[in-house]
Amino acid sequence: MTHSVLLAEDDRPIRTALERALTLEGYQVTAVADGIQALAAAHRERPDVILLDVMMPGIDGLQVCQVLRAEQDRTPILMLTARVETADRIAGLDAGADDYVVKPFEVEEVFARLRALLRRTTTGAAGAAGAEDGGAPATAGTGPDAAGEPGETGGGAETGGAYEARVADSGVVEAADLRIDGPSRRAWRGERELELTRTEFELLELLARNAGIVLDHSTIYDRIWGYDFGPGSKNLAVYVGYLRRKVDVPGSRPLIHTVRGVGYVLRED
Repeated sequence: MTHSVLLAEDDRPIRTALERALTLEGYQVTAVADGIQALAAAHRERPDVILLDVMMPGIDGLQVCQVLRAEQDRTPILMLTARVETADRIAGLDAGADDYVVKPFEVEEVFARLRALLRRTTTGAAGAAGAEDGGAPATAGTGPDAAGEPGETGGGAETGGAYEARVADSGVVEAADLRIDGPSRRAWRGERELELTRTEFELLELLARNAGIVLDHSTIYDRIWGYDFGPGSKNLAVYVGYLRRKVDVPGSRPLIHTVRGVGYVLRED
């Protein structure tokens, strides 16, 4: 199956090189040089995935992303950024991007991240179709059977009582005071609906389905991105930190905990 890519990059050499590489990889590519053209192409062509540079003249990549998300356009967006600070990456996620690649990058990494975004889109559509046919989406796999206090490596997993996720036939997952509706891709903590990007939603759903079980970094990378970016990557830490800002707001009991040297767990302490 040929996937369509909208590439928005104002640097001509980078744009030309990426367009050529993506075409050789089998993608159908529309390449534009600024944010205004990117919005017009996104509205006109409805691509399968968008590759979006952050720094562009006129309307920048963050603004393009914000406009599309405000229009309820959920096309996966991979940001290209020369900014390496965590705050800059968070700004992209806040705008609604699903993933990012820092310049300079290897084209193989771009390919890997695009494949992961497209797999998740296909899997999400299949899960929603299954739910409409009366079936429940499959439960995500779990990580190592270990648990511990935040910041510590613990012993055996806690899987009973309040920590156990409840999965209804409708595809709704409940854990602690979280409620996650997989088919509609909506989530609530108590009565408050959470505004989540695609990646944030999938990460929260994975943690909630495995409530009380510590998921290691490799397991999360495999389930969410379909690709392990290695021990030096800060990608997962950035997403977890941003998800905490939306889920564990001041005044609420923290649900997302770090198990140092292992991974993350969702539980109500």
